[in-house]
Amino acid sequence: MIKRIVSLIVIASILLLGITQKEQLLQLVNEGGTYSILVSMLLVAICVFFPIVPFPVLAGLIGGIFGTAQGVIITLGGAMIGTMLFFYIARYGFKEWAQTKMEQYPQVKEYEEKLNKNAFLAILFVRLVPIVPSPLVNIICGLSKVNGLIFFIASAIGKLPNILLLSFAGASFSENKLFSFGLYGAYVIILMIVNYIIVYRKMNKAPE
Repeated sequence: MIKRIVSLIVIASILLLGITQKEQLLQLVNEGGTYSILVSMLLVAICVFFPIVPFPVLAGLIGGIFGTAQGVIITLGGAMIGTMLFFYIARYGFKEWAQTKMEQYPQVKEYEEKLNKNAFLAILFVRLVPIVPSPLVNIICGLSKVNGLIFFIASAIGKLPNILLLSFAGASFSENKLFSFGLYGAYVIILMIVNYIIVYRKMNKAPE
C-alpha cells in the first residue's frame, strides 16, 4: 500500500511539473548550453509519462538546437530515464495489486508467460514497430517478470531509429523544411503500412 501511494505521488508530481512548468522548460531548452541539456532530458522524461509536448516535435526541436549526434544522446537519455522510471513504478508500485487482478484472466497470464520467454525480441519489436502504445509497453513489462536490464537494452535499441530520424530531421529543418517533413512523413507512412500488414495477417489467422 505504501509503495502504491509513493508511486502515485511521484506520478502526480511529474504531471504537475509538466503542466505548470512547460513553457519555462521549453524556453530553457531553446537557450542551449549545458543547463539546457539537463532540462531537455528532464522534459523528454516527463513526456514519457504525459505528452505535454508531442514527442516528434520535442525530439526534432532538440535535434535542431544541438545537432543530430548530441540530439540523439540527449533525447534517448531522457527517454530511457522516463521509461525506466515508468517501468519500476509499475513494478514496485502496482505489481501486487495487478497480479491479483490478472489471476481472474487466464489469457492475460498466458500472454505474460509468452512475454517472459521471448522478452528481448518482443520488446524490441514493439519499440521498432509501435503497434502497442509505448506507455502500455512500460506498464505490461513492469508488471511482468521481465528482467530490468533486458527491458532497458531492448527499449534503447528499439527507440534509437525513431530518435535518430527525428533528430536528423530537426537538425536539417532550418536548411530544408520540406526535406525534414518529407523524411518523417515517409517514416510514418512506412510504419502505418507495416502496422496494417501485421493487423491484417492477425485478422486472417483469427478463427472464424
